[in-house]
Amino acid sequence: MKFTKMHGIGNDYVYVNCLEEELPMDAGRLAELVSDRHFGIGSDGLVLIGPSEVADFRMDIYNADGSQAMMCGNGIRCVAKYVYDHGMTNMTALKIDTLSGVKNIELTVKDGKVRLATVNMGRPVLLSHGANLEVSPSQKADLNAEQIFEPLEVLGEVWRMIPISMGNPHAVFFVGDVDGLDIQKYGPLIEKHPRFVDRTNVEFVQLIDARTVRMRVWERGSGETMACGTGACATAVACALAGYTETRTDVRLLGGTLQIHWDEDDGHVDMCGPATEVFTGEFNV
Repeated sequence: MKFTKMHGIGNDYVYVNCLEEELPMDAGRLAELVSDRHFGIGSDGLVLIGPSEVADFRMDIYNADGSQAMMCGNGIRCVAKYVYDHGMTNMTALKIDTLSGVKNIELTVKDGKVRLATVNMGRPVLLSHGANLEVSPSQKADLNAEQIFEPLEVLGEVWRMIPISMGNPHAVFFVGDVDGLDIQKYGPLIEKHPRFVDRTNVEFVQLIDARTVRMRVWERGSGETMACGTGACATAVACALAGYTETRTDVRLLGGTLQIHWDEDDGHVDMCGPATEVFTGEFNV
């Protein structure tokens, strides 16, 4: 099976062009095999690029544990770069179909290669206290802290979180020092907490200033990763809702920085960042 290894600021996946390649086995099991960093290719998961009846291309994502993901912000930027750089399209405005709906992407091209991709991630949804509320910046003044934050008991200690959906679930926590956090201890406990029926992605956020935060992420089904695009979007929204930052935020992750803009007019979240092709090869199953 031919594949391409790509990453978005360190969030790495194995990409398979399913317009040309036929998968040798179940996608979930294949994701487990290719993701293994000792016996496989090594990645945070598997991304399949295929045709779509409602968009230019389709993206299907599988985590390193074989579970299927709804959406991946870093992954979709890489898909956009792949289809453009490999001559599958000459358009710099793309629509890509995902389990979270069709996403619009604007490409920045230099010397015939995609350097940056800006993804319209849609409107965020606040999930605190069982709510399912689409939110925009104009609604911030109408929400108080009790509506925004939700308590969560972890190991006998009560934490405060802001649960946000960006097409997939996130739980955002604010900490004083992301470097000193034992993410291997708390990440899996929160991911699999009974509060989250289908598990959750977990973001630990350190405030720097009104336009900058640092973030570490524990991804559902993959563990700690270098970056998470949807997590960066959820973090920027949570910070703005809580009044900690403006609606334009630089989110610094272990692998690099993403620029997030929560638009005042339409309430959509735009994410801008790079995508990188690492190598291509063949995987024998």
